[in-house]
This record gives sequence, C-alpha cells and structure tokens, in this order.
Amino acid sequence: MNTNRREQTRPGTTRPGATRRTGLLLALATAGISGAAVFLNSYGVKAFGDATTYTTAKNVIAALVLLALIGAMSARGQGAVLTRPSRPGQWWGLAVVGIFGGAIAFALFFEGLALSSTVDAAFLQKTLLVWVAVLAVPLLGERLGALQVAAIALLMLGQVGLAGGTTTIFGRGQLMVLGATLLWAAEVIIAKRLLTDLSSWTVGLTRMGVGSVVLVAWTLIRGDGEALLTMTGNQWKWVLVTGVILAAYVSTWFAALSRAPAVDVTAVLVVAAVITAGLASAVNGKPLVPQLGWVALLLVGTFLVAGPGWRSRDALASSSAARAT
Repeated sequence: MNTNRREQTRPGTTRPGATRRTGLLLALATAGISGAAVFLNSYGVKAFGDATTYTTAKNVIAALVLLALIGAMSARGQGAVLTRPSRPGQWWGLAVVGIFGGAIAFALFFEGLALSSTVDAAFLQKTLLVWVAVLAVPLLGERLGALQVAAIALLMLGQVGLAGGTTTIFGRGQLMVLGATLLWAAEVIIAKRLLTDLSSWTVGLTRMGVGSVVLVAWTLIRGDGEALLTMTGNQWKWVLVTGVILAAYVSTWFAALSRAPAVDVTAVLVVAAVITAGLASAVNGKPLVPQLGWVALLLVGTFLVAGPGWRSRDALASSSAARAT
C-alpha cells in the first residue's frame, strides 16, 4: 500500500514493519482522543463565547503540558527527547508548522465554526484525508492503488452520512473552515518530511509553542488580552480539560506520523467521527442505531486503507532493506 520512498531503517531501531504497526496503533489512539476532543470543544466554545480567545487559552495549556512532559522525560534520562534542526530548511519547516498549523489554522477553524453550521463545518474538516492523499502522492512518494482510492471514497461517504449531509452554501464561515483544513493538510506533509530527522516531540512542541505565541500576540492586537486574565472558574475548567486533551492528541499524532505513511494515519484518524457520534448518543440521547450503516462504512474504509500496511510488515521490511542497499 502507501509506501513512503523516504522511509529508511535507522540503526538500532525496530524493523520498519513493526514501526509501521506502532504508528497505526498510535493513530488509532489519536482518533480516540480526537473524537472526545471534538465533542468536548463544542461545549468549551460555548463557555467562552469568543472562539479565538478559547483557542488561544487551551493551546497555551497544551504547550505547557507538552513542555512539562518533555522536561520530565529528559530529567529521567530517557535520551534526547528534543532534536536540534541541522539545516535552514528544517528551521523554516518548523516555523511553518508553528505559525500556520499551530495558530492560523486553529483560529480559522474555530472562527469558521462559530459562523457556519455544524454540518457544514464537520463535512469540510473531514475532507482532510482527501487533501493529504492528493499532496502525499507527489510530495512524499506515497502510492495509492485503485482499492485505496475506493476506500477513501467510502470514508468520505461515511463521514457525510454521520455529519448529516454536505455543505449547501459557501459563506465566510465555510471558507474559513476549508482554509483551516487545507493548512492542516499542508502541515501534515511538511511535518512528515521533518520527522525524517527530527523527533516527534520537537515537531509537536514547536507546533503548540510557536502557535501559542502567535495566538497570544493576535489576541493582544485584537484588544482581547484581558479576557485571558479574567477567566471564570467554569472557563478555566474547560481550558484545562481540552488543553490536556490537545496535548495528548499532538503527542500521539506526530508520533504516529513519524512511524507510518501520512495517508494511513490520516485514514485511521477518521475513526474519530465514530467516537464523537458515540459520545453524542450516550450524553445527549441521540440515537446511534440509524447511523450504524455509516459507522460500518467508515470502519470498512479505514481497514481497506490501513489494513494492508498492518499485514505487510515483512514485505515492508524487505523492501526498505533493499532501498537502503
């Protein structure tokens, strides 16, 4: 399936196939975290009223949590958790990930979410897999066969069903959500290249650290800085909960991306929609039975995209060894 031509076997590491399996498992964990985050963020935004202020606050918490985790791992002697970039291109790549992926995309998405319907926003954000696939083939050398293309189509159809339909109008809010999705797709490609030489913790901390600085600066420019210092107890609760969840998402997402092809991990991330639907059914009493067909479609599509990569560990190891010689 999608074989990344840049993938190499590093001395002292596990076999590429085993690493790929770990990446898919991490992507599944990321999907679970993302599914819960989407559900909880809908309440967090309402607690604040202002989407950008909410995004800024929770992203700052996420950056601090990642920094604390990295500090703890370094103090326990777990080796070099952070990797220093060695080339100008890596510095520029990290800057793009931090500014565009960690700040601008977040601001666009949550502002767009406030201006558009949930159905429209959910569908547009779920097109991330399509854009990643379009970019990963020419830019990362990942390969997609007819079966994988059909599976992606199934995933999109399943997401449309779970979301309740597709967008019918393209107003300012819809364009902002689409813009955020395109930025995140480009970020996946850039991050995948950076992860060839840099640790996932380096990329993750840069994304949230630089992104938080940019968001705080933008909040101050807007004149909303006081809102960050006068949060109520209820607002602090949502910021802390969603900030910690975001830190968990970022750490597992980039760890997965460093171990498996971009299309594979993005496809597995689609399972998040199933988690969100399940939570909505349990908490809000929204019946899930009418949506079981769409859920099944998502699960089948995910298996068709990522399944071959899971089963072909020996083949992948052999092909990687052949490329390294």
